[in-house]
Amino acid sequence: MDAKTGATDDRGLHVFRDPGSVAVVGASANPAKWGYWLARGALLGRSRRTVHLVARRGEEILGAPSFARLADLPQVPELVAFCVPAPDVRGVVEEALELGVRGLVGITAGVPDEPGLAARVRAAGARMIGPSSLGLFDAESSLQLAWGDFPPGELAVISQSGQIGSEIALLARRSGLGLSRFVSVGGQADVTAAELLTDLVDHARTRAVALYLESFRDGRRVFAAVRALRAAGKHVVVLTAGGSEAGARAARSHTDALTSATELVDAACRAAGALRVSTPAALVDVVACLLAGGLPAGRRLGIVSDSGGQGAIAADCASRRDLTVPELSAPVSAAVGTGLPAAAATGNPVDLAGAGERDLSSYRTTVDALLRSGEVDGVLLTGYFGRYGLDSPALEEAECQVARELARAARENGRPLVVHTMGTESQAARALRAAGVAVFPTVEAAVDALAATAALQARPGRPPVPAGSADITVAPGYWQARTLLTAAGVAFPPARQVGAPDDILDAAARLRPPYVLKAGWLAHKTEAGGVRVGLRDGAEAHAAFTEMHGRLGDGTYVLEEQDTRTGAVEVIVGGRRDPYLGPMITVGAGGTEAELHRDAVTECAPVEIATARAMIAALRCAPLLTGWRGRAPADVEALAETVVAVSRLIARLGEDGAEIEINPVRVAADGALAVDALVLTSGSGAGAGTRNGRDEA
Repeated sequence: MDAKTGATDDRGLHVFRDPGSVAVVGASANPAKWGYWLARGALLGRSRRTVHLVARRGEEILGAPSFARLADLPQVPELVAFCVPAPDVRGVVEEALELGVRGLVGITAGVPDEPGLAARVRAAGARMIGPSSLGLFDAESSLQLAWGDFPPGELAVISQSGQIGSEIALLARRSGLGLSRFVSVGGQADVTAAELLTDLVDHARTRAVALYLESFRDGRRVFAAVRALRAAGKHVVVLTAGGSEAGARAARSHTDALTSATELVDAACRAAGALRVSTPAALVDVVACLLAGGLPAGRRLGIVSDSGGQGAIAADCASRRDLTVPELSAPVSAAVGTGLPAAAATGNPVDLAGAGERDLSSYRTTVDALLRSGEVDGVLLTGYFGRYGLDSPALEEAECQVARELARAARENGRPLVVHTMGTESQAARALRAAGVAVFPTVEAAVDALAATAALQARPGRPPVPAGSADITVAPGYWQARTLLTAAGVAFPPARQVGAPDDILDAAARLRPPYVLKAGWLAHKTEAGGVRVGLRDGAEAHAAFTEMHGRLGDGTYVLEEQDTRTGAVEVIVGGRRDPYLGPMITVGAGGTEAELHRDAVTECAPVEIATARAMIAALRCAPLLTGWRGRAPADVEALAETVVAVSRLIARLGEDGAEIEINPVRVAADGALAVDALVLTSGSGAGAGTRNGRDEA
């Protein structure tokens, strides 16, 4: 990758998309073996390309001849897939490279010296997916080198775990979704997930991408590719394990302790315009919504049910997912209620009160009226529809016709419709899926998927962070930390450096009591007795300095005005440059119990003021800042400006591993003041950053 532009070098990947010829090494006639499925899949595409099979005994396999060695083939294949014992892999790869093969797909696991093997492949000008891959599939080019069957569709799956990728593919098939591409990246010894994501930007059949990764060591490239996919109109849904390496390092600050690895991945997803989910099933549910109805314009949900109870449960689920179920205006309510029984509820949720049993078309007219109303952004149909044909076969064709009409109404109105039905395997449910409507077996799954698509609509992505600047010098000590932060726009109380007893009285005369005295070079002042608060005058400050200096010796001390404003709320603001995902900014409940409350929001840095305001508003402690129980509202704008300032500074620091922490920032009605600061760089020693006394009031 070009470190300046973030561009990914994808040379050589076309061989994995549409090769002119393929060879399978380790082909087998035994359906219980990988070699059978690779051979079978490869032969499915022989109308488009030449396919060769290589097996030790040279027997006929699936009606096709095989050869004992690659060198025996009548032509050099462009792509070779191999599933041979691990000790034999090096020999197969060497033979392929000597012949001039351009691409390799390694199924074999446990290959010795994978990095060395990948280096050998690259040195020969070739590329390799795997080893430990479960293969690949491309619907555009009829290329299949994987176990199983892949119905063609519009979803691409890129997975570090072959098994998780296979589960996603299977769940997608059960939901009526097909695949445009499937690549199990294995150990990413050569070809990476980031490269494969970038290769999907111009993949015509792909409309959505499912990504599973266990490691984000290549995180910046991955999310650069995600941004490119979003710009091309293709949505990315991310699944990752909680033990991701994105934030794997020992915590050195409160900020580290407040954020988990997945929270950093979430921040990167938001910045790139993607969405992280927790399970393969949730991923497929979201994709089903995306491919069916796209993104809703907002979070307003219309609910139609044939049971008051099911409508109420759906409304409760929507509320838990921050979707609104707005009461309909009188004209819309009247339009929705046209033809419904007098007992029907038409305010939202809409209860058909048995109308569907008398006339199946009432489902269509009611849903259509809601979709056309302009008062909702999407509609959920929940209940019995989809079950009529199962229980009363005579109604099957009529129910299927209504299903097709429902899908047409959603398309014509440009708003998503999702259906929760008690008959997910019925012909009506199949008709809905075939016509582009997502169908779910539970109302929770339907609402969760709708809420996720609404979240995606609200995150178009932000421009990538510029490269760090090397013109910032981080010197050790608290005074230097606050000087750096002050220059960046962070407000601190007035203070003076002091180094000798005679400096104290002069500094005290220039400051307003009470004072705080700090041993500025110490990283852990409170534990070392390096901070004193509540010093009422110059004499107390002088006495405190004499005592502290006697214990700690020479160094740079700081005398600072103590912030005594009543009603101030303590907040933590921290930034760090994650080695895998780049600069991050965190805001949260601060003070000595910051880790206990774990009330924090993290985003990719830098952020603009609107994002900083949204971060603050998302905190559980936000009501304390806006006038809780009669308190004067705090200056939230000043806090937001502090967040912006720290985010810009951490983005400019050029070293991965750099950290900035201000804990606490004391926010009151008349502004925000930082009274504790820490700045660290990856090359700094123990004294390069400092933590100031946590017992300041």
